[in-house]
Amino acid sequence: PVITVERGANGGDVVAHIASDNVAGGMMAAEYVAKRLGGKGNVVMLEGIAGTSAARDRGKGFRDGLKKYPGIKIVASQTADFDRAKGLNVMQNILQAQKKIDAVFAQNDEMALGAIQAIEAAKRQKELFVVGFDAIGDALAAVKAGKMAATIAQQPKEMGRLAVETAMKVISKQSVPKFTPVPLKLVTK
Repeated sequence: PVITVERGANGGDVVAHIASDNVAGGMMAAEYVAKRLGGKGNVVMLEGIAGTSAARDRGKGFRDGLKKYPGIKIVASQTADFDRAKGLNVMQNILQAQKKIDAVFAQNDEMALGAIQAIEAAKRQKELFVVGFDAIGDALAAVKAGKMAATIAQQPKEMGRLAVETAMKVISKQSVPKFTPVPLKLVTK
């Protein structure tokens, strides 16, 4: 039996999946963006690796979360494969194509940090803000420095703890939930 942690699997005998509720995290990001924009504005979404559960779920949560705000429009949504350099390149192209951007949601912090580099190089940091996902060290430093508005924090230690507990239950033939969501937290300055 297989226990997946944070990333789902497309096959195999998966008895349990332990992960952040990425749909809820995407909605959390949408709610933060919408409140900060006062319900109106142009938003860009940088997507992770196509087909991965994290990219799919975070994107769904963000889009669903923005449905309550008809004044907010996603003007560009492109994949940057959860990669900082690709986040930089994709954001450079989007900045050239879109003259009015109010916020960026990147489905992970690596892409968010790349986007921030592109935004700073274009000298547009005063007109828009960036929200990431994962709360990695560089992103927390960027939030603290005021370069990134927010990031959605996962709890990897909790995921690990729950994975070990679940494995012990599986070994001792106890029933386990098919999915165990791990709560997320919004991190701002």
